[in-house]
Amino acid sequence: MTEMLLSAGIALLGALLFGRLLLPVLRRLKLGQRILEVGPNWHKTKEGTPTMGGFFFMLAMTAAVLTAGRGEMTDGRYTHLFILLFAWICGGIGFVDDLAKVRNKRNQGLSAPQKLLLQLSAAAAFLALFRSFGYTASELAVPFTSVVLPVPWPVYLTLGILFVAGFVNAVNITDGIDGLCAGVTLPAAVFLGALALSLENTGAAVFSGALAGGLLGFLFFNFNPAKVFMGDTGSLFIGGALCGLAFAMDKPLILVVAGLVYLLEILSVILQVTYFKLTKGKRMFKMSPVHHHFELCGWKEKKIFAVFTAVSAGLCLLAWFA
Repeated sequence: MTEMLLSAGIALLGALLFGRLLLPVLRRLKLGQRILEVGPNWHKTKEGTPTMGGFFFMLAMTAAVLTAGRGEMTDGRYTHLFILLFAWICGGIGFVDDLAKVRNKRNQGLSAPQKLLLQLSAAAAFLALFRSFGYTASELAVPFTSVVLPVPWPVYLTLGILFVAGFVNAVNITDGIDGLCAGVTLPAAVFLGALALSLENTGAAVFSGALAGGLLGFLFFNFNPAKVFMGDTGSLFIGGALCGLAFAMDKPLILVVAGLVYLLEILSVILQVTYFKLTKGKRMFKMSPVHHHFELCGWKEKKIFAVFTAVSAGLCLLAWFA
């Protein structure tokens, strides 16, 4: 518990500090976000808001994990470092995507196949690394049951790669309005920290604390009206962080419950596209992802933030009993 709280505190202060230092740099470099034409028209007022703010909490979390987790390293345990490495790789993919958007002056960077190939490769390397160090077993604990299914490693690896890529992209899609992705993730980080403590997985607890503290500090800059966006740099980092934590505790399926908000977001996109094609132009939602649907129904961004964060907290409470 002490290490987790220390990690959270360092990450919180670090995110505030890095935000103060880096926000003027992002503005000076004119790393402004381009807004999609197909989005809500009032979002055009956000054009030019600095992006890649994910670095605020990514750097802060790194400092927190290395400081609070030094005891783990001394004892030869590197779970928290492997999770951090994977999260940074995912964030790096997002950074390349963000940079391409800024340079091309449009809201599209890497192509979908390019991004997916990089994510699949990163997921495969991460799971193989965890397996080689004995940090994950090829078995699946089914939520709300005592069932643990042994799965042949090739099958587990394949399913794990697909799950990670899908979940990371679901988190990415959730980052659509001010503060939403960070707000939804805060309860998940606290839940995963509590789960890690119950399993006596100190490394995962340290990382969870850093994630919660870093995002709380980032919200100071990202809450509506946002002074900076996390960009794909930050959202893909978060997706990698959550997947890394779940696999580190051998409970990847727990994200289906605790992370259901992310999954509903990406499901709304899939349903919208499928329904549009089947009905030759009709829409199931006013706009997808579903947070934009609520915007077009008249909900303010702060209300969406509050409701989605509360739902995430409720799901995490439910996941505790899974």
